[in-house]
Amino acid sequence: MKGTWLLAWRYVTYHRWRSLLLCLALALTVVLPITVQVLVGRFERELTERADATPLVLGAVGSRYDLVLSSLYFRGRIPAPVNLSAAEALRATGLADAHPVLARNTAKGAPLVGVELDYFAFRKLVPKRGTLPQMLGDCVLGATIAEELGLGPGDSVLSDQENLYDISKSYPLKMPVVGVLAPNGSPDDHAVFSDLATAWIVEGIGHGHRPPQEQTDEQRLSTEEGHIRLNASIVEYNEITPANEASFHFHATADELPLTGVLVEPFDRKSRTLLLGRYRVDDELQLLEPGVVVQELLGFVFRLKTFFDANALAVLGATILFLGTIVLLSIQVRRRELDTLMKIGAARTTLVRLVGTELFFLALGGAVIATLLAFPILSLLLQHAGL
Repeated sequence: MKGTWLLAWRYVTYHRWRSLLLCLALALTVVLPITVQVLVGRFERELTERADATPLVLGAVGSRYDLVLSSLYFRGRIPAPVNLSAAEALRATGLADAHPVLARNTAKGAPLVGVELDYFAFRKLVPKRGTLPQMLGDCVLGATIAEELGLGPGDSVLSDQENLYDISKSYPLKMPVVGVLAPNGSPDDHAVFSDLATAWIVEGIGHGHRPPQEQTDEQRLSTEEGHIRLNASIVEYNEITPANEASFHFHATADELPLTGVLVEPFDRKSRTLLLGRYRVDDELQLLEPGVVVQELLGFVFRLKTFFDANALAVLGATILFLGTIVLLSIQVRRRELDTLMKIGAARTTLVRLVGTELFFLALGGAVIATLLAFPILSLLLQHAGL
C-alpha cells in the first residue's frame, strides 16, 4: 500500500501542470456554489435580523419594498416622503413610540441618515469613541465607514452635492465628527448619522446667514414695516459653529419637513393590532410589517438561488465527466506502463488503487485550492454587498 501511494504521488508531481489544471477545475467547481450558499445565507440573516428588530414602518403610500429598504437598510430607491407631522400624529395616539428617519443624502459616498437621539437607544448603538451628536451640525460615523475613511472624533466630513445645478442644495455642509459608533454588524456600521435638523439643512430646507441688517443693498429685495426680504444672492454658511448656530432657521412647517420613513415601536401587541387596523384604511400613509416584506423579497432571492444551484450541479456534473474522460485517456496513454506493472506482479486491484490514489491527490489539491480561494472571494463579495 505504501508503494501505491508513492507511485501515485510521483506520477501526480511529475505531471505537475496537468495536475494543477485539474485541481483548479475541481476547486472552482466547489468554491463557487459554496460561496453563493454562504453569501445568500449571510444576506438572509442580515435582512431578517434587522427586520425582526423593527416592529413596524410608517411611510407614504407607494412601493412597500422601497420604504422598507430605505428606512431599515438605507439602500434602494428613495421612497415618496412622509412629513414630520405624521410621526407626531402617531406619537399622539399613545399606542407607540416613533423614530423618524431621513436617509436621502450621502456624505463621502456613505448614507447620511438624520435621526433623533432615541434612535441610537432603539438600535442599541453606543459610541466607541467620542459622543453622540450634541449640537446642530454634529455627526457620528458607523464603525465600518469610519475605518474605511480613516476618520474619527475631531475630523470633519462634507455632505455630497447631489446636483450641481440645484441652487437649493448648492452648499455642501461641513459636519464635525464627534464620535464613532461601536460595530454591531448591521447597516448602521456603514452610515453617517446626524440629527434631523442637520439633515434638513443638507436638504436645503434650512440655512444660516448673516442677519438681514448686515446684508448689502444688492441682497435686499425690500424693506416693509421693519421686515427685510432678501434675494437668493445671500451667502449661506456651509459650517455650523457656536458663533453662527443661532442664525440657522427653517422655511417650513412640520407638514413640510420631509422624512423617508418612521420606525414604529408599539407598546404592546394590542397597540400593534390597533395601529395596523387604523392605517390600513389610510389613503396617504401605509404601515408595514418589515418581517413580512423582507420575506417576500427573500422569496425572489431564493428563486434566483435555485437557478444558481441547478447551474452549479450542471457544472459539477460536467467537471466529473471531464475528469473521467481525462482518467480514461490517461489510462490509454499509460497502457505500456500499466502492462509493465502487471508483468512484474502487480494485481489489477493494485492498478485500480493506484489510479484511485492519484484521483484522491487531485481531489485533495482541489480542496486546498478551494479553501484558499474561498476566503478572499467571499470577503470581496461581502464587502461589495455591504454585509
